[in-house]
Amino acid sequence: MPVPKTGEDESILRSHGTWLRDEADGARRRNVDRAATCHVAARAGARLDEMRRQKSGCSTTSGREGWNTMSDRPSASPLPLAKKQHVIISQAIERWRDAGTIDREIAQKLTGSIVVAPFDWRRTARYAFIISICCIVIAIVAILADKALLALLQRLFDVPAIAKCGFFAMLSAAIFRYALLKRKRQPQRIYRNEAIFFLGILALAAAVVFLGDALSRGTQHYSVLFLIASVLYALLGLWFPSKQVWTFGLLSLGTWMGTETGYISGHGSYFLGMNYPLRFVIFGAVLTGIGIAGLHFPGKDNVPNADSRGLCDRLILVSQQTKVVGLLNLFIALWIMSIFGNYGDMNEWHKVRQYELFHWALVFGAVAIAAVWYGLREDDSVLRGFGLTFLFINLYTRLFEYLWVPVHKAIFFALLAASFWYLGTRAEKIWNLGKRHQ
Repeated sequence: MPVPKTGEDESILRSHGTWLRDEADGARRRNVDRAATCHVAARAGARLDEMRRQKSGCSTTSGREGWNTMSDRPSASPLPLAKKQHVIISQAIERWRDAGTIDREIAQKLTGSIVVAPFDWRRTARYAFIISICCIVIAIVAILADKALLALLQRLFDVPAIAKCGFFAMLSAAIFRYALLKRKRQPQRIYRNEAIFFLGILALAAAVVFLGDALSRGTQHYSVLFLIASVLYALLGLWFPSKQVWTFGLLSLGTWMGTETGYISGHGSYFLGMNYPLRFVIFGAVLTGIGIAGLHFPGKDNVPNADSRGLCDRLILVSQQTKVVGLLNLFIALWIMSIFGNYGDMNEWHKVRQYELFHWALVFGAVAIAAVWYGLREDDSVLRGFGLTFLFINLYTRLFEYLWVPVHKAIFFALLAASFWYLGTRAEKIWNLGKRHQ
């Protein structure tokens, strides 16, 4: 029979549901895996609902006589959680208890229903797949570097380049299909599924290379291959959808931009008066702006299910990856600009005093501070992290530039040690203040 619900119970459950959604979103902003956190929150909510039914003394049946009291109901085994997830759920329980949403008895039972997993197998799986993929890439590079083995493979596969392109295209299609099938059947095996997608990405890259070999007519305009790869990765990333494939589309787009502008300028140092780093500053700024705009697009939290998403919804879903790739391009290019300026000729750069490029260091620092400010205002941990990281990179790069030659090395490293000591003490103080506040 259904469990009767009182008005007070309904209010409690609604409060829990709202808080769980807020906590899951907060955990996502703190770089905790969103799917895992939502799963944990749902399990905690289910346990809370079960305890509420137990406390009401109502019986539930499922094809047999139910349990009428808590003592009759078999106890569930504690839910093992990663340390971060355990902290999130424990804080949720404490907040509910302190706010009076649940009583002390239910809080104790909820706390006892979760435990810290003795070993983080999830993290082990992630690093194992990363190492496996790296070993595959190293093996492929080793084959290409071994002339004898490469000549043997060329004799074994002595077929036209277009046939090789077709083979790798079919192979990538088969791998992507297999990855989609595995993701549909076992969505919880995230790292295994993403590793399969990466193999499909490698196969598609090989197909594009052999396509260029088949269509080449002695021209050096190979940048078009990066454009083809970028379009294919982007379309497939939106179609599947796959954030990893979309990310490779953006990386290919950046490579195409660099090689294409170099080809147009006759492989010179400047394009429209800009050297390579300055071009990537503009490219990164554009991607970052698009990513931030997508994250703040109205109604982005109400996207439909995966099967019914439109093109606009899928673009919004990859806004985070667009922003991260843009930030990487922007800040790395600004860091290079702060050292070399807008010089493309190393001979000309050697004639310039370093203080003449100080304005680029100021621009670099201003952008980093702006990223920190905006990240704090919008509670964006990615922007805040990028801004802080590259702000310190900027400061210590200037330290090496201006003090490495004129200052004795003992004094230099003493100053370096003092700066890190001060940074460590201030960070520890801020951490302790936050801990006391919590």
